[in-house]
Amino acid sequence: MVLEASMIVLDNSEWMRNGDYTPTRMGAQNDAVNLLFRIKTQSNPENTVGLMTLAGKSPEVLVTLTSDLGKILSALHSVKIAGAGDFMTGVQIAQLALKHRQNKNQRQRIIAFVGSPVQADEKALIKLAKKMKKNNIAVDIVNFGEESENTAKLEAFINNVNSGDNSHIVTIPPGPHILSEMLKSTPIAEGEDGVPAGFASGSGDNEFGMDGGMDPELELALRISLEEEKARQEAEAAKNKATAAESSSSKSQAADMAVDSGAHGEGDDTEDAELQAALAMSMGGAQNEDVDMSDLTEEEQISRAIELSMGGSQEEANPDFMSSVLSSLPGVDPNDPRIKDALNNMSEKKDNKGDKKDGQ
Repeated sequence: MVLEASMIVLDNSEWMRNGDYTPTRMGAQNDAVNLLFRIKTQSNPENTVGLMTLAGKSPEVLVTLTSDLGKILSALHSVKIAGAGDFMTGVQIAQLALKHRQNKNQRQRIIAFVGSPVQADEKALIKLAKKMKKNNIAVDIVNFGEESENTAKLEAFINNVNSGDNSHIVTIPPGPHILSEMLKSTPIAEGEDGVPAGFASGSGDNEFGMDGGMDPELELALRISLEEEKARQEAEAAKNKATAAESSSSKSQAADMAVDSGAHGEGDDTEDAELQAALAMSMGGAQNEDVDMSDLTEEEQISRAIELSMGGSQEEANPDFMSSVLSSLPGVDPNDPRIKDALNNMSEKKDNKGDKKDGQ
């Protein structure tokens, strides 16, 4: 938004006692001043607004350029209705007030409320307008109350001060409407860039379904609360996403462990099955024997299989020969501790038999 310093010129002449605007011309102006101050300061945080009167003993600056609404409201409360308005003098004093603005980068603007007859002639007004234009001062005029008498003069003034459509005149006739509400949809409220400032939109409603101009502090509080809730929801969503990712990773690791475990188990089962098959091959016709193999220990089963492979006689079996035979069987490891134990037992039994024969 445009960076501006604005002086609002308030008409406090005797004509402001009239009740043709709600509640009176003076009361209608006060509401409009409040609205314009909020629009200007909210459109840019560096904007400043001042306030002065047009009538009384002479035009008077009540509040120098400020961004403090409290000063403006206090000054409005102290304004007295008196005398006749002096439009030309008021505009010239407003120009001097703008000249002393602290931030020279601010554009200069005068917003004048004119609700009483303008005493100056049109030529004098045009001369003043050209001076304002030379000094790069934009002027907006709210023409109300005495519009039939003032419109032609004020339009001539605006036509000569206008530069790049930076100055405007808004004529608002009497009626049941509220002056500040009528200003919301005008170029004066929209600003030089033509964009409605905050709650100065045509409908007057914001995203909360309320008129921010009536309570901007509430609107600000709602907006802050909305931003905080949005940030909280985003943080919670990110946390849930991280938790879900961690859970998914844990499940994947557990599944991998289960697969590995299953693979190892399957390998063990396969190895045992191969050993059993080898023993069955070596046993040959073991199923025809009277001995129930299921009643024997594992070592005894292996030893018995070796016996059968040698015709049923361990005495005649040579352990070295048996080792070579077992090595040729598929799936049989001669170095298996169980097979070694069986061969050792055969060797011991053979030695014992030999000793008994020698003793006889």
